[in-house]
Amino acid sequence: MSRKLRVLFVEDNPSDVTFIVRALNQGGFEPVYEVVDDGDSLRHALAAAPWDIIISDHSMPSFDAPEALHIVRESGQDVPFIVVSGHIGEETAVACMKAGANDWVSKDHPARLVPAIERELRDAEQRRQRERAETTLRMREEQYRLLVENAADLIALIDDQGHVAFQSPSVTRALGYAEGELLGRPILEIVHPEDAPRVSEMMGEALRGGRRVNVDQVRLRHRDGSWRTFEGSGSGFFGEDGRPRLVTAARDITERVRLHQQLVQSQKMEAVGRLAGGVAHDFNNLLTVILGYGNLLLDQLSENPPLLQEVDEIKRAATRAASLTQQLLAFSRKQLLSARVVDLNADLDGLSSMLQHVVGENVALELRLQPGLGHVRVDPGQIEQVIMNLAINARDAMGERGTLTVSTRNVELDEARALARGVSPGRYVRIEVRDTGHGMDAATLGRLFEPFFTTKEPGKGTGLGLSTAYGIVRQSGGSIYAESAPGLGSAFRILLPRVDEPVTPEAEPAVPAPTRGSETVLLVEDEPLVRSLVNDILRKGGYHVIETSRGEEAVLAARRHAGPIDALVTDVVMPGISGIDAAQLIGETRPDMRVMYLSGYTDERVLRHGPLAPGHAFLQKPFTPDALLLTLRELLDRAPAPAHAHHR
Repeated sequence: MSRKLRVLFVEDNPSDVTFIVRALNQGGFEPVYEVVDDGDSLRHALAAAPWDIIISDHSMPSFDAPEALHIVRESGQDVPFIVVSGHIGEETAVACMKAGANDWVSKDHPARLVPAIERELRDAEQRRQRERAETTLRMREEQYRLLVENAADLIALIDDQGHVAFQSPSVTRALGYAEGELLGRPILEIVHPEDAPRVSEMMGEALRGGRRVNVDQVRLRHRDGSWRTFEGSGSGFFGEDGRPRLVTAARDITERVRLHQQLVQSQKMEAVGRLAGGVAHDFNNLLTVILGYGNLLLDQLSENPPLLQEVDEIKRAATRAASLTQQLLAFSRKQLLSARVVDLNADLDGLSSMLQHVVGENVALELRLQPGLGHVRVDPGQIEQVIMNLAINARDAMGERGTLTVSTRNVELDEARALARGVSPGRYVRIEVRDTGHGMDAATLGRLFEPFFTTKEPGKGTGLGLSTAYGIVRQSGGSIYAESAPGLGSAFRILLPRVDEPVTPEAEPAVPAPTRGSETVLLVEDEPLVRSLVNDILRKGGYHVIETSRGEEAVLAARRHAGPIDALVTDVVMPGISGIDAAQLIGETRPDMRVMYLSGYTDERVLRHGPLAPGHAFLQKPFTPDALLLTLRELLDRAPAPAHAHHR
């Protein structure tokens, strides 16, 4: 079966072309050809179509084979070039071969032509295959080079001595080491000492076994001395010299690890907060009874000084215990805040003299308050408590001398920074309290806001100051965090959401109101001791009391009672129907009834829709008899509220 052959003849003699075509036909080829006899037509033919072979006469009147060969090679095409001519002499033939001709065939020996063409076609195909393979190899090498140069992961080649034989450009971007700076150095030089044994073992396994190994987390030293966390893998192989090598790839997971640690810390704080809130709630029930009966006893012991003093000590101890439970409630974010819009610069300026008194005259106090600071909605008294707690801690950390700097500024958090601080993106006011004390290590920073955690000596702190600050700031919709290092002092930063509202004027001091009354009060309290105490206080205050222990009982009692019920005094959290649900059910038929909630902590359902409605009040346990009677009297004496305001 004949094979097609695209032939370009450089020839001026048609009979010679016919002779060669016939020889090709006899040799099993089916030639498709074109004939040219000068340089311009040759260039045009080369540009117009691809050719399998060029057959050229050596000498023509106005053109010759060397000129044709020069034009072909100049075109860059790799086409076999065979000179077919008469007697030109050995010297001329050699010159043609040196000039780049692939072969020379004499017209006197036409039998050599077909084998020569077949050979050159095979050689040309091999050259093309080799060029394609080399091109493919170059492209792959270029692809791998670009992959390595642009990879975010760190890629390194480690020799059998544990030294760096290659480092990718990403090492510079991630760790700051210049190109080639680590070459020849032991890789363990930049591995954290605590992680080095594990990494060394991994490298040994990979080098010995020629297999892949993984490392979950390893810390590598940045050129600036800090540590970054990576996860990666290594694969062992044997080089051309037969010696083992290790190629490693590592991904920077510092941010992921940090966010995970923050999540774990947040979950831990949330769990501790729930525990603290529950404990505080139960203790507040007990303290309500102790304080309540203590106050009632004091009223009856005015003529017995020894007993009066002893009961007073009981009351003081209960008051101190109540203060501790209040701090636990602050941490668990279950206290009642009297929030209003404030200018923190003005509040901090007014607090400066007290801060100076707290830290002592040997500590320099600097206020750096940014002009035009945004407003925030907070409980001013609680935020002042936060600042005072931070100032006291700073004083203890600095000792006799140092500098305490309190600064403010407006900041805007993007999504990444807000996520890192556990708040929503947006505009904030930042308060920074910075000291020049002895600083803290990472372990201390990790537990800083936990209740009862303290670095102070026994008897010199409850460990509730910072946890209280944490709870107040979080309940205010903000975030508090610390940055510190041993010997470099500490900086506590508070973020509070900015609001576009004017400052709320301070309320006028309330005029003391009478505490006694004669109205009918429906009491609901599931704790027997607290219920008995509140009943005694209300009856001694002149009120008629309907006493119940559960929400369901209160609803039934309200339906059965024929007369008016002026106020419902109810615990919030109870088995069955809650105090809130009971108030709503009873209020459907008694819309003018006032409601006073009692609770060991502020159940979020009480304040879900903001401040309490006009016909409602809240009293947090523990409370004194006077506080109970005063709050109830103020509630009853308020102007009647619209009916819809009683239901939330």
